[in-house]
Amino acid sequence: MTLNAHSGLPEGGKARRVYLLLRDEISNGVFKEGARLPGEHKLAEQFDVSRITIRRALEALAADGWIEKKTGAGSVVRAQEQAGQRLSADFATLIPHLVEMDRKTTARLLSFSYDSAPAAVAEALGIAEGADVQKAVRVRSSGGQPFSHLTTYVPKEIAVSYDEADLATQPLFRLLERSGVSVASAHQTVTAALATPDVAEALEVSVGSPLLFVQRIVRDANGQGVEHLSALYRPDLFRLEMSLARVGAGEARHWEPVIGGGSR
Repeated sequence: MTLNAHSGLPEGGKARRVYLLLRDEISNGVFKEGARLPGEHKLAEQFDVSRITIRRALEALAADGWIEKKTGAGSVVRAQEQAGQRLSADFATLIPHLVEMDRKTTARLLSFSYDSAPAAVAEALGIAEGADVQKAVRVRSSGGQPFSHLTTYVPKEIAVSYDEADLATQPLFRLLERSGVSVASAHQTVTAALATPDVAEALEVSVGSPLLFVQRIVRDANGQGVEHLSALYRPDLFRLEMSLARVGAGEARHWEPVIGGGSR
C-alpha cells in the first residue's frame, strides 16, 4: 500500500476522529484486505455523526491508500504491503531488540550537523547548556516502508570519532562502542505524539497522525550521558510488547515482566 503523505487528515474534528478510528481498525485487522466497510448510513449511526462527516473520513482514507471506493461495492479495504512486516519489540528487553533491528533494517540520513545542545538535551545528558553536540536525523525502513524517525544528540568529543558516512551505514550503538564508550545503562520513556509536517513526509503518513514516541538517554559506566534519542514510530508498523508472569502468594501476588521472554 502506498500512503499519500500530502493528503493530510480530513477537515473537522469529528471527521478526523472517524478517520483515525477506521484506520486503526484496518491496521489492526478488524477489516481485512478486500473487506467492505459498512455503508455511510450505518457508519454515521455507529459514530453518531452526519453522513457528510463520514464521507470526508472515507475520502481521506481513500486518498491515503487505506481503502478503495468501488462502484456498487462501497468502500473496500486495499491490499496492505506492510502486512506481515510489522516490527515488534519486547519492552522488557527493548535495547537488545532495537540493536538487532538496526542490523535488519535500513536507515536514511536526513541531516547531520554540530550545534549547541538544547537546554533539555544538555540537562538530560549532564553536560553544560550550549555545549557542542552532534545532531543527526534518520529515517529507518523495513521492506521499503519507513517506520521510525530518529533524532540523536551525542557529545562532540565522542561524535568526532565517526563521520556522516559512518552514521548513514552503521548503527549508532556500534559507533559509540568504536569510540571507546562503554554503554552501561539507559533510561527510557514511552508516550504518544502527533506527526508534524516534516515527520509526516518522512514517514509517509498524514500530518497529525498519532505516533509512538520513545525517548532514551544512554549512559556510560561512569553515569555520563552519551546519547539522547527521540524516536517516533508508526504504530501500524511497529509495536511494543511485554510478557508478564503472575508471581507471589496471597494478597502479595502480582504481575512482573518476564525478562528475556521475547516478543510474540
